[in-house]
Amino acid sequence: MHEGSYFTYIMASRSHTLYIGVTGDLRKRLFQHKWKEHEGFTARYDCDRLVWFERYQDVRNAIEREKALKGWRRARKIALIESVNPAWVDLSRNWYDVEPADYRRALERMES
Repeated sequence: MHEGSYFTYIMASRSHTLYIGVTGDLRKRLFQHKWKEHEGFTARYDCDRLVWFERYQDVRNAIEREKALKGWRRARKIALIESVNPAWVDLSRNWYDVEPADYRRALERMES
Protein backbone atom coordinates (compact mmCIF):
# COMPACT_ATOMS: atom_id res chain seq x y z
CA MET A 1 0.00 0.00 0.00
CA HIS A 2 1.32 3.45 -0.95
CA GLU A 3 2.29 5.63 1.99
CA GLY A 4 2.32 9.41 2.08
CA SER A 5 0.03 12.05 3.49
CA TYR A 6 -3.68 11.38 3.66
CA PHE A 7 -6.35 13.44 5.32
CA THR A 8 -9.73 12.81 6.85
CA TYR A 9 -11.61 16.08 6.90
CA ILE A 10 -14.92 17.75 7.68
CA MET A 11 -16.39 20.52 5.55
CA ALA A 12 -19.32 22.63 6.72
CA SER A 13 -21.80 25.06 5.25
CA ARG A 14 -22.70 28.31 6.97
CA SER A 15 -25.76 26.53 8.40
CA HIS A 16 -23.48 23.73 9.70
CA THR A 17 -24.41 21.02 7.22
CA LEU A 18 -21.49 18.58 7.47
CA TYR A 19 -19.55 16.60 4.89
CA ILE A 20 -16.85 14.07 5.81
CA GLY A 21 -14.25 13.00 3.28
CA VAL A 22 -10.78 11.56 2.77
CA THR A 23 -8.09 12.66 0.30
CA GLY A 24 -4.43 12.41 -0.52
CA ASP A 25 -4.23 16.09 -1.51
CA LEU A 26 -6.17 18.25 0.93
CA ARG A 27 -5.37 21.61 -0.65
CA LYS A 28 -6.47 20.46 -4.12
CA ARG A 29 -9.60 18.72 -2.83
CA LEU A 30 -10.70 21.77 -0.84
CA PHE A 31 -10.21 23.94 -3.90
CA GLN A 32 -12.54 21.59 -5.78
CA HIS A 33 -15.14 21.83 -2.99
CA LYS A 34 -14.88 25.62 -2.72
CA TRP A 35 -15.14 26.19 -6.47
CA LYS A 36 -17.83 23.51 -6.86
CA GLU A 37 -15.85 21.73 -9.57
CA HIS A 38 -17.88 18.55 -9.06
CA GLU A 39 -21.59 18.11 -8.67
CA GLY A 40 -22.52 16.44 -5.43
CA PHE A 41 -23.26 16.93 -1.78
CA THR A 42 -20.81 19.73 -1.00
CA ALA A 43 -21.85 21.73 -4.05
CA ARG A 44 -25.56 21.17 -3.41
CA TYR A 45 -25.37 22.13 0.28
CA ASP A 46 -22.62 24.77 -0.07
CA CYS A 47 -20.17 23.00 2.24
CA ASP A 48 -17.20 25.23 1.51
CA ARG A 49 -15.44 25.65 4.88
CA LEU A 50 -12.84 23.27 6.28
CA VAL A 51 -13.68 22.99 9.98
CA TRP A 52 -11.64 19.93 11.03
CA PHE A 53 -8.98 17.57 9.65
CA GLU A 54 -6.46 14.92 10.65
CA ARG A 55 -3.38 13.71 8.80
CA TYR A 56 -2.38 10.06 8.32
CA GLN A 57 0.59 8.32 6.75
CA ASP A 58 -1.41 5.26 5.69
CA VAL A 59 -4.50 5.66 3.52
CA ARG A 60 -6.16 2.72 5.28
CA ASN A 61 -6.10 4.61 8.57
CA ALA A 62 -7.60 7.71 6.94
CA ILE A 63 -10.40 5.66 5.37
CA GLU A 64 -11.04 3.84 8.64
CA ARG A 65 -11.36 7.18 10.47
CA GLU A 66 -13.70 8.54 7.77
CA LYS A 67 -15.98 5.52 8.12
CA ALA A 68 -15.96 5.81 11.91
CA LEU A 69 -16.84 9.52 11.83
CA LYS A 70 -19.67 8.91 9.36
CA GLY A 71 -21.13 6.47 11.88
CA TRP A 72 -21.12 9.00 14.70
CA ARG A 73 -24.20 10.93 15.78
CA ARG A 74 -24.25 14.60 14.79
CA ALA A 75 -23.71 15.82 18.37
CA ARG A 76 -20.48 13.85 18.63
CA LYS A 77 -19.22 15.25 15.31
CA ILE A 78 -19.98 18.79 16.49
CA ALA A 79 -18.16 18.13 19.78
CA LEU A 80 -15.10 16.94 17.81
CA ILE A 81 -15.12 20.06 15.62
CA GLU A 82 -15.62 22.41 18.56
CA SER A 83 -12.84 20.75 20.58
CA VAL A 84 -10.32 22.21 18.11
CA ASN A 85 -12.32 24.87 16.28
CA PRO A 86 -14.99 26.35 18.59
CA ALA A 87 -15.81 29.25 16.24
CA TRP A 88 -16.12 27.00 13.17
CA VAL A 89 -13.68 29.19 11.24
CA ASP A 90 -12.53 28.00 7.83
CA LEU A 91 -9.15 26.43 8.57
CA SER A 92 -8.19 26.87 4.91
CA ARG A 93 -9.12 30.57 4.77
CA ASN A 94 -5.50 31.65 4.13
CA TRP A 95 -4.56 28.85 1.74
CA TYR A 96 -5.68 30.60 -1.44
CA ASP A 97 -5.17 34.07 -2.89
CA VAL A 98 -8.90 34.63 -3.25
CA GLU A 99 -11.90 32.86 -1.76
CA PRO A 100 -14.51 31.67 -4.27
CA ALA A 101 -17.38 33.47 -2.51
CA ASP A 102 -15.44 36.76 -2.53
CA TYR A 103 -14.51 36.30 -6.19
CA ARG A 104 -18.12 35.59 -7.18
CA ARG A 105 -19.37 38.67 -5.30
CA ALA A 106 -16.77 40.83 -7.06
CA LEU A 107 -17.82 39.45 -10.46
CA GLU A 108 -21.49 40.07 -9.69
CA ARG A 109 -20.73 43.70 -8.74
CA MET A 110 -18.84 44.17 -12.01
CA GLU A 111 -21.72 42.74 -14.03
CA SER A 112 -24.30 45.01 -12.35
